[in-house]
Amino acid sequence: MKILVRWAPDIGFGLAVLLVGLFEVATRAVYWPDTRTPMILLAVAISSAVTLSRHLPAAALALTWVICALQISTGTDLFLFEIALAAVAFGTSRWGSTATVWASALSIPAAAFIAVRWVDSGVFYSALDTAGFRTLVEQTSQLSDRWQVTAAVVGMSVLGVPWLAGLALRFSDRARESRVSQVVAEEQRDQAEEIARLREEQAKLARDVHDVVGHSLAVILVQSESAQYLKDADTEALKKTMDNIATTARSSLEDIRQVLASTGAEAGPRAGTTDLDSLVAGVRAAGNEVASTEFGTPQPLPPELATVAFRVLQEMLTNALKHGRRGAPVRVERHWEGELRIEVQNVVEPATEETQPLVATPTGGGQGLDGMRRRLESVGGRLDVRRRDDPPTFTATAWLPVRSR
Repeated sequence: MKILVRWAPDIGFGLAVLLVGLFEVATRAVYWPDTRTPMILLAVAISSAVTLSRHLPAAALALTWVICALQISTGTDLFLFEIALAAVAFGTSRWGSTATVWASALSIPAAAFIAVRWVDSGVFYSALDTAGFRTLVEQTSQLSDRWQVTAAVVGMSVLGVPWLAGLALRFSDRARESRVSQVVAEEQRDQAEEIARLREEQAKLARDVHDVVGHSLAVILVQSESAQYLKDADTEALKKTMDNIATTARSSLEDIRQVLASTGAEAGPRAGTTDLDSLVAGVRAAGNEVASTEFGTPQPLPPELATVAFRVLQEMLTNALKHGRRGAPVRVERHWEGELRIEVQNVVEPATEETQPLVATPTGGGQGLDGMRRRLESVGGRLDVRRRDDPPTFTATAWLPVRSR
């Protein structure tokens, strides 16, 4: 059914050409009844070629050449309804393959050459005489000393103009398809960029949650372990430790809410908490010994750099508390020398077969180290982590590209 619907206009056009052809054949057959059968076959063949011109243009072109060859070889006169072959010329250039387009382009002048070479002028007179157009033919033939030139020009015009029209529509369709493809490509690129943006936001959210939760849990873990060694009678120290744990948990909860509430841009700490001194003070308040030193003249940091510096130092302190020796101080240095260099060093246990995999490969792709690297690289900074055996220490150093104003 779908095929019939697609072919319905072409079949209708072909039947119309067939009816016109049969009418002209019936008019001619009055004078030449012996040629009725080949004339009817010619009408059927031409209507078939017209029907195939849209869906099978190559077959229509081949059938046209067969028609012309048989018409010349049998001496069959020309008919007015053969003008319908212009539809074949249009179809080959409009819907044909590249080879079909070239073949049809060469066929038009070739057909004109064959016509002026093999077809006698009397054929044109007889073709038009029955319709009462002899006077028109006589006037047309007077346009040139040789009637063949006029016939060739008229024939190439009848076929060439539809062929050029089909070619123009063909190029128009290609231009429109190119524009549509470009629009689709732009939409796909926009979708890919949106997906990449969403993934980057997810990665930022994961890094922020890791930093906040990891830091607070590390502090709470240290406080909880230290509470085990308090004397039972020292209730004040136990209350202070529990108060520090509660404060750290409350601060972590607020940071998590801030992270989850942020969208798009890099999620920063709560307002007023980007001060690196306050971060160090918070770790000290939790009962950890931190030796902080600052060299050079501190400079105000833009919000983006302040957030990165805070998160990086927070992760460094978290790693120092998690992997450092209990009771050993954590050393924090900040150097303002054209760029901000943050260095955190903590004492670790001597490397053994049991601890070697843990402390000897600090650059081994942990989520915290990867997160710090990505943060620093996003602002043009860099990270270096290494372990030294004499004395056994672990050092993390970050550089942020801060320039003097």
